[in-house]
Amino acid sequence: MHPLRHPLFIRFLIHFNYEQDYFECHEVGEEYWKMTAPKDKMHPLTGWIQLAVGMYHWRRSNYPGALRSFIRAKNKLRDAGEWTDGIDSTELIRLTQEAVDAVTAREPFQSFLIPVKGRELAAQLRRQIEETPPEDIDLHYLTHKHRLRDRTSIIALREQKKRRNL
Repeated sequence: MHPLRHPLFIRFLIHFNYEQDYFECHEVGEEYWKMTAPKDKMHPLTGWIQLAVGMYHWRRSNYPGALRSFIRAKNKLRDAGEWTDGIDSTELIRLTQEAVDAVTAREPFQSFLIPVKGRELAAQLRRQIEETPPEDIDLHYLTHKHRLRDRTSIIALREQKKRRNL
């Protein structure tokens, strides 16, 4: 399977382009990265994750966090090879640079779409959207999702690790 046809990357694109849920982009991107190249922080998937993190920070007006994330994303996605097949990578880098410029100037958040150009990738996105339509999510929740989500399972995992390390 081509890496960008993986169901988790398709979910990443849907969260990014159709829902603007950058937090979920990070979640599914990280899950895919852990399956594909765990601990390889230079892997192109980390560039995709950092792009989403940059958008999440920018929306929250965390300009320093957004700037760091966008710069890292741009550097990794520029030469990502097959990890940008079906994406207009020149346009993606241009859009990321525009985001860097806007964040540097402290401009308000402006979403953009990952430019999908491959017919096969676009068709797979359409099929997935038909099967599972994107959710409408409250902007306040999207903006502050890391604070508003149910963290019960995360806290329980941390407690388990603490007990094991004692």
